[in-house]
Amino acid sequence: MLSVYVDLALGLVVSFLLLSLLVSGLNEAVVRLLSIRSKFLWAYLRDTLDGSDAQGRSWLPAGVRDVFAALPFQRDPRPRHSGRPAPAETGELPAGAGESDDALVTLLYQRVREIDHPKRGRTSIADIPPGRFAVAVMELAAGAPGGVEGFLAKLKEIGSPLHGPLNGVWETAQRDLDRFRQGVETWFDGEMQRLTMLYRRYVRWVVTVLCVAVTLLFTVDGLEHAKTLLRDNAFRASVTAVAEAGPAAYDELKARCTGGDPVSCVTDTLSRPALARMLGQAPLAVSIPERGEPVFAWNGGVWWDRLTTPSHWPGFLLTYVALLFGAPFWWDVLRRLTGIRSRR
Repeated sequence: MLSVYVDLALGLVVSFLLLSLLVSGLNEAVVRLLSIRSKFLWAYLRDTLDGSDAQGRSWLPAGVRDVFAALPFQRDPRPRHSGRPAPAETGELPAGAGESDDALVTLLYQRVREIDHPKRGRTSIADIPPGRFAVAVMELAAGAPGGVEGFLAKLKEIGSPLHGPLNGVWETAQRDLDRFRQGVETWFDGEMQRLTMLYRRYVRWVVTVLCVAVTLLFTVDGLEHAKTLLRDNAFRASVTAVAEAGPAAYDELKARCTGGDPVSCVTDTLSRPALARMLGQAPLAVSIPERGEPVFAWNGGVWWDRLTTPSHWPGFLLTYVALLFGAPFWWDVLRRLTGIRSRR
């Protein structure tokens, strides 16, 4: 009896793990398609270097709607891509406040575009190492009359928000260039950590929506699935067999499911008969025989009946809550369960 309940737990955990990986793959596909990471970085850089836009609005999104509506489609903060190498000499800073809305961002991009490649005509840089940013600042300061102090005076003159942090770092470094560079690097590293936390907070909303979509698209009733696992020995054995692949299984699944094309994960990983049966209630059902090509069949009527049947809603809710925990959580549970499971 204990073995039956351990198999039941394994079956549920494996199912939730693979569905969570599918959610992670879809999330990664959305983020890459819309270039959210790169736009987040350059929105922050525009706010930090040049300040708000011509209408006085912050480039960084103030809400979820801005992240997935304004930022991707209405206001692209990224500079236009340039295939030319960085110029030997840094460009000149603007002569006064309001002369250019993106002068400093343009000068910074010139110093870091060696690591760039184009994406629909814009830069694809989504991460600037703190050390590289500090060197770029030192290059801009070296090209300004008066060195670092002249550079800081020019930032203050044009009203750049960057003046405050850099001036504080300069005073703390007691006007020592090497300590100033290290201070800029440490400051920018802390800013990137803060930006990452903000980015993840917004992306959680995407994961939440995707969890709902996957649950309702496949109409995965967690309670019904658990009952099937208990009553059908062959079905339970075929599902729990997925857990026999060992510790390398998660790395393989993660690499396959969180890449740019999550379809291959669904096609290959979920092609086992038991798992295909679990996901067979989608509008477009797929049956994968041992030989031959997959067979697709329209299943809209059955899917809609399940979706509109109140008795399935508690099971949908269970699946949705389980997916919110994420794939790393379910992998850890699976690892612990397989560690106590007897193997013959």
